Parts: sequence; C-alpha cells; structure tokens
Amino acid sequence: MNNSINGYRSLIYSGDHDIQVPFLGTQAWIRSLNYSIIDDWRPWMIKDQIAGYTRTYANKMTFATIKGGGHTAEFKPDETSVMFQRWISGQPL
Repeated sequence: MNNSINGYRSLIYSGDHDIQVPFLGTQAWIRSLNYSIIDDWRPWMIKDQIAGYTRTYANKMTFATIKGGGHTAEFKPDETSVMFQRWISGQPL
C-alpha cells in the first residue's frame, strides 16, 4: 500500500556519500513513482551552512540529502536531527 496516496506525509532522505544506496538510486526510485515536483531542488540550511538539498513532491513527499552523510543517520547526527525536527513539526527544511 502506498501511504502517500492515502494522504500521509513522507520523508525520504539519503546521505550524499552513501555508497550502499547512492542518492541517485533513491532519486531514480522516486522518479519511478511519477509524482509531480512541487518545490524543485534547493539547499536546506543550518546556521548559514548548507546541510543538504531538498525537493518536495506531490502526495506530501519530501526528499532530502544530507551533505557528507553516509548510509545511516549517525554519520551526521546534528543535521539528521534538525532535518527530522523540522519535517515532523511541518516546517520547511
């Protein structure tokens, strides 16, 4: 079941240094869903520093990269935490 179709928000993220599941693979998977792009690529910032890039799609899906991040969140815990806190509270990244 695709929860995005049911109106649930989703956050998909990738570290841009992930060797196991490169962000380009994640991006290709998202493209296969055929969702319209609502907000095209833009940097998301933490204290005037680029923390990654984000794109928003129809069906309430957000895709974000974490600059310097690897396969799991512990590679960049501060950035991951800020990203999640903003997303879960409905703030733009």
